[in-house]
Amino acid sequence: MSYSERWQELFGPIDGGPAMKLASTAPDSGGGGGGGGGSMDLKHSKGPWTSASSTAGDLRTSTETSRSALGPGHEGVDSGAAGLSSVAALKSVLTSWEERLQSVRDECEQLKGTLLKVAKEMGETDAAVDASFKGVDGGSKADEKR
Repeated sequence: MSYSERWQELFGPIDGGPAMKLASTAPDSGGGGGGGGGSMDLKHSKGPWTSASSTAGDLRTSTETSRSALGPGHEGVDSGAAGLSSVAALKSVLTSWEERLQSVRDECEQLKGTLLKVAKEMGETDAAVDASFKGVDGGSKADEKR
């Protein structure tokens, strides 16, 4: 029994429902990606991961800049509004926003590192796969034109 047949046996349609196919063993329909050869549609680039990491880093920096500007923006409120009940509410809102922005900053820092790690791992995987195909006969010139 082939992998594709086994896949259909295990995960095939139930009562005429939609069928799933294992892409690595599905016959090539000309769109590539199938086990039967054809063009290679799927390509990976670490660019999106690196870009996302950079964006997370930029967001972390701007969030920290905003968070650190909140305190100085509230200086003098105690003395200028002494006796008003809104001072306590304002302090509560300030503390709440400082905590929220600190959480966002910390999450962005974690994401930045994780995304960079993925970019590195994916790049290394791509390089290893590419190296594994070196020296493999890629077919005739007619195959390259497809």
